[in-house]
Amino acid sequence: MGDIEAPTSSQRSRSVLKSVLPSKEFATSRKGMLLIAEVALSFISFVCFAASEAAAFVTVPLLAFLATIFFLFAYSTKFNERFKGFCFPLMDFIRCVIASIIFFIISIMAVSKYSDGSSKAAGIFGFIATIVYALDFYLIFNELTGFLKQGGESNEEPSGQREDISDSDSD
Repeated sequence: MGDIEAPTSSQRSRSVLKSVLPSKEFATSRKGMLLIAEVALSFISFVCFAASEAAAFVTVPLLAFLATIFFLFAYSTKFNERFKGFCFPLMDFIRCVIASIIFFIISIMAVSKYSDGSSKAAGIFGFIATIVYALDFYLIFNELTGFLKQGGESNEEPSGQREDISDSDSD
C-alpha cells in the first residue's frame, strides 16, 4: 500500500487561512482595497468609540464592520455570482449610503459634544470612514447607472442589432 501522509497542522492552518482571506488579485483590485479600508476604518472607529465617553455610538461602527466583512467575504469568494436572485451591487450601494450618512452624523456628534481624546479620534476616523464609504457608493452608483443605461442587457448582443429589429416592426 502507498504511503499517504496526513497534512501537518501548519499545512491545515495555512489552507484554512487561505480560504478565509481574500486572494491577492481581489485584495489589489479597486473594490478589494475599498472594502479592506472600510473594514479597517470601521474596526478602528469601533475600538475608539468603545474606549470613549461616546460609547453610545459603538453600535454603528460594529454593524458597519460586520456588514463590510460579509461583503468582503462575498466578493472575494465570488459568493455574489452564485446567487443571481440577490442584487449584490444594489445591496452594497445601500450599505455604503447608510454607513456614510450615519458615520458622518455620529462623527460630528463625537467631535463636537465630547471632549476626551478617544471621542475625538473616533470622530476623525469616522470622518475618514465617511469619505471611503462615500467614494465606494459613488463608484457603485456609476456602475449601476452604466448597467441601467444599457437596459440591463448583456454585452454579448450589441444595441445596434436591437434597434434594427425594432425599426423593421414599425412599418
